[in-house]
Amino acid sequence: MLLCSKVRNLYLACDLKKIISFLIILLVLASPVTVAAANLPNPSTQGKAVILSSLDSIMPMGYYETYIAAQLTNAGYSVTFLKDKSVTVNFLVNQLNNYNIVIWRTNTYSWNHATYYYVGETVNVATEQKYASDLSQGSLNTNAGIFGVTAGFLSNHFRPGTLNHVKLMILISSDSNIFGPTMIKAGASSVIFCIGLVTLSYGLIDDLTSQLVSYLSSGLNVYTSVFDTVNPYNNQADLLRDPLDNAYSPPFWFGGSSTLTISQ
Repeated sequence: MLLCSKVRNLYLACDLKKIISFLIILLVLASPVTVAAANLPNPSTQGKAVILSSLDSIMPMGYYETYIAAQLTNAGYSVTFLKDKSVTVNFLVNQLNNYNIVIWRTNTYSWNHATYYYVGETVNVATEQKYASDLSQGSLNTNAGIFGVTAGFLSNHFRPGTLNHVKLMILISSDSNIFGPTMIKAGASSVIFCIGLVTLSYGLIDDLTSQLVSYLSSGLNVYTSVFDTVNPYNNQADLLRDPLDNAYSPPFWFGGSSTLTISQ
């Protein structure tokens, strides 16, 4: 009788050990899955940014391309970079609303007393035919060998609601303040633009843009980012410049929301 009792207790102890071992294995297997899931980024919260460099082949962004993209990536955005002929008229008109942040780096030229903004796309028959009406009206131009558009072209194509997914646009070009309000009316929450003439040469405007994006990516709002980019030059202009030189002030200002932040 005593022997039977000992045998039964032995079986019970073995079963208990098996159950405990099984539970431990389950916990070990489940733990890594839980940790990994906690570390995965949430795809639904990741924003999208696009950088358009219409004249990159002759005035490349160089290092600043990598730096600005890294800042936006750290702020929670996937970044697309398009340059030269990849910046098409069709993309400009129809694809910008697929992005939360749009940076357009271009410049202007004049033809027949009209100011055009370089798009980047090489002149081709298909685009000429698709936008034949704009071409005949003079709001689309082909004389530079790449397409150029006027502010009127942009106001005709960017109607209210066409940019309602865009949080921020940064327009790096001479006189981009002329069409900045068009982008706000189209739905962009905030637009940073340039006032007056700028040059894409020498890297100065790219350096200022990278500083601006760095401020924005760190969590500062549009007003503070623009102010902190511009103000040091205003404060130091008289101290640093030769009396015979003109003081330099960065050309940035903005329209739309001043409190907008882009960090995810």
